[in-house]
Amino acid sequence: MIATQETTTLTVPAPAKINLYFNIIGRRSDGYHIVDSLIAFTRLGDTLTVRAGNPLDIVGEGPFSADLPPAPQNLVYRAAETLAAAAGVPAFAHISIEKNLPIAAGIGGGSSDAAAAMKALADLWSLHQEKFDLAEIGLPLGADLPVCLRAQTTYAGGIGEILEAGPVLPQAGVVLVNPGIALATPTVFAARKGPFTLENRFSHAPENVAELGKMLAERGNDLTEPAISLCPEIQMVLNALEATPGCRLARMSGSGATCFSLYDDTTAAKAAADQVARDGWWVAATELIT
Repeated sequence: MIATQETTTLTVPAPAKINLYFNIIGRRSDGYHIVDSLIAFTRLGDTLTVRAGNPLDIVGEGPFSADLPPAPQNLVYRAAETLAAAAGVPAFAHISIEKNLPIAAGIGGGSSDAAAAMKALADLWSLHQEKFDLAEIGLPLGADLPVCLRAQTTYAGGIGEILEAGPVLPQAGVVLVNPGIALATPTVFAARKGPFTLENRFSHAPENVAELGKMLAERGNDLTEPAISLCPEIQMVLNALEATPGCRLARMSGSGATCFSLYDDTTAAKAAADQVARDGWWVAATELIT
């Protein structure tokens, strides 16, 4: 977090998250699914700039800013109002979102933005974070928000709110590809059929990307099939990524439609991104935050 002007302005990253594997292991009586997922974050993401302002105001810039919902429906706006209400302070701030990640893409863009905003606003409003549990406050806004507050490799259980530190991952190049189609998470979950999957966490940390790819190949993403049934272009993306030299694993993240592939280094990832680029697809090369 970069603070200037005596912390009246803060610039914070909102990294993309990827579900390295995503198991659905049950369903609660209220309809929420119980998951087991290993979540990692990438260097690529959105950037938020937060400064003192009156009243609460949100503006967007960047390649996907036009897709942001209006302020009252924006998750960042709702997160700011929710935090202010919990803390008993006025929701005064000006928030600028540099929107580099596509919307409704399965890489936690909205949740990561909201988490970054909550952390910055807690500082801006001089809230003591030991007094206010940001994860508890933010959970009603989305199951991904608690893990995005951590922004580090994490096992997620429950509906996404039970978090445990994940293994130390090797440095790895990553390619992210979205076919230009937004998928609503509830729709993908509703399309899922079949039995539940057992929890299957790592027994040890992988030594390199090759081992990471092999370990992940023994696990999957239980939402891939229903997502492809709704968006067949996802299979085209996976096929293109799997055909790139040095690809250790290609997989859909979360509920889609973004897919990712892993490489030994960023050089291989950049070459792969150039190979799969095509009109209508969003393609980006980055690396894991380890």
